[in-house]
Amino acid sequence: MRRKRRSSPPNIYEMFSDIALLMLATFIFLLATILITARMAEQYQTPRLKTALVELQAKLDKSQAERTRLMANMDALVGLSTDNQMKRALAAAGLAEGNNRKDFDVFVKGLRNLPGDSLHLLIDATGSMHGVSEFLVPILRIIVIRSGKKLDALTWFSDGKADTYRGSMGEMFDRLMEGAPFTGANETIGYGFRYAADHAPAPGAYLLIGDEPPADRIRYFHIPSPVYTLPIGRDNPDTNWHYQKLADKTGGKMLHLELR
Repeated sequence: MRRKRRSSPPNIYEMFSDIALLMLATFIFLLATILITARMAEQYQTPRLKTALVELQAKLDKSQAERTRLMANMDALVGLSTDNQMKRALAAAGLAEGNNRKDFDVFVKGLRNLPGDSLHLLIDATGSMHGVSEFLVPILRIIVIRSGKKLDALTWFSDGKADTYRGSMGEMFDRLMEGAPFTGANETIGYGFRYAADHAPAPGAYLLIGDEPPADRIRYFHIPSPVYTLPIGRDNPDTNWHYQKLADKTGGKMLHLELR
């Protein structure tokens, strides 16, 4: 009877060789997949990135042009006398002549009573102030010039949010118009004063400018300097009462400005 031939035992070297070839094939497959995916992503994403880059460059150019224009205006103002600076600012705000100029002159007389040598402006940046935002900066510039004080800081507040700016007067006004929302419906004056006190040294006086009464609680004993208040816009008895109370509680004074 014929004997069965024993099967040869598995060769360990052949097994390792097969495994190595399998791993190599897997690596080559993964590498090819990655390269194909990267190539496809490049084909589809590159045009989008180029478009976004062009848009960003256009915005940067526009911002730079605006900065150049503002700096030129600032340089022009620096060379003018105080009276000429005020005339330019008043003209930009529509207050250069007639009753408006007269009303403004009545208001600025009270500014000379502000104590100390520094001033911190607090600006209502809710939606109700949007209508005056376009000529707010010229008015603020005149306030600072006629007060004879150094503008130490500027804080806006709206809907439980606030931000404080420091630097040169031009820088602070630029950042106000760029950063203040002029939206919202809650005049969180109390929060604005707390934020201002936490983010800037106590000034000689605060000057609050707004057109609505506070929507939150004002902790008068946390306000470190006298507050001079300036209600603007329509004659609102509720606003006037709260602004007068704030001034009285802090040792300040309520000022008046009527734009007809």
